[in-house]
Amino acid sequence: MTIERPLGSHESVPRATNEPDVVDDEDRALVEGLDATLAEVGPSRSLGADAWRRFKRNKLAMFGLAIVALLALVALIGPFLVQDPLDTAGISKESPTNQHLFGTDRLGRDVLARVVYGMRLSLFIGLVATAVETLIGVLVGALAGWFKGIVDTVLMRFVDILLGIPYLVLALVMVAIIGKGITAVIITLAVTAWLQTARTVRAGFITVRDLEYVEAAKAVGVPTRRIITRHVLPNVFQPVIVLVAVGIGTAILAEAALSFLGVGIKAPAPSLGLMIAESRSSFASSPHLLFFPALGIVLTVLGFLLVGDGLRDALDVKDT
Repeated sequence: MTIERPLGSHESVPRATNEPDVVDDEDRALVEGLDATLAEVGPSRSLGADAWRRFKRNKLAMFGLAIVALLALVALIGPFLVQDPLDTAGISKESPTNQHLFGTDRLGRDVLARVVYGMRLSLFIGLVATAVETLIGVLVGALAGWFKGIVDTVLMRFVDILLGIPYLVLALVMVAIIGKGITAVIITLAVTAWLQTARTVRAGFITVRDLEYVEAAKAVGVPTRRIITRHVLPNVFQPVIVLVAVGIGTAILAEAALSFLGVGIKAPAPSLGLMIAESRSSFASSPHLLFFPALGIVLTVLGFLLVGDGLRDALDVKDT
């Protein structure tokens, strides 16, 4: 006979108490392997710390950084250690001596002093011109990439037209309109060098503006200006940092080229390009007049280009 338990009745089931948890050997090995992996990885690092770690492993980039640091030191304290670059008390076209380590030019001015002041001027022009052109490029690229449509079409067609004109021709036209001098050179370099920055920022904005976190910010009513400055720009600024480093070196080289052609810095300002132009007629008899200014340009441009190349590799997260 089968006896049925009435509904609602409960029968307690005896359970073993104080039984130790059983961990399989496979689970224990998995946990130990995970701990070992975490120990090898070490503590988490920020993006900047991780980029600096990769940058330090690049020997050429560190060499370029050392050159840039040395040039900055020369620009800061060099004028206190050399003679007046406009002093004409020396012997004309004197070869390097203990008194004039780089020799003198045709007017008896100390070449070392003129190179130091020339590098200082080149760094100033490169930094200011790059800052201005970066501001223009970021603004135009952000407008084109965010609003798209007719705004993007008009701005990018204008950029394409300017890119179709040779850079030197465009610079010469700007100099002819503005004139010579330091301010004119800075404006010329800034107005003609923002095009690549604008295209880079535009491409980044088009990629980021439709991502989910940007759409979520729009949905909750975050102002457009705040979305752009806090959520979009930080994610497209990595290539801009590289362009800034390379752009400083390019601006310094462009300033030297304009001064060499006689449409840049006006004499008697100690411009490296102008010094090279003045040494052409006496290169055979006084090669030091060409060698030292040219060496200053090469080292300056090389340093910034190596730093820019190192930043490109360090900020590329795909290489981690």
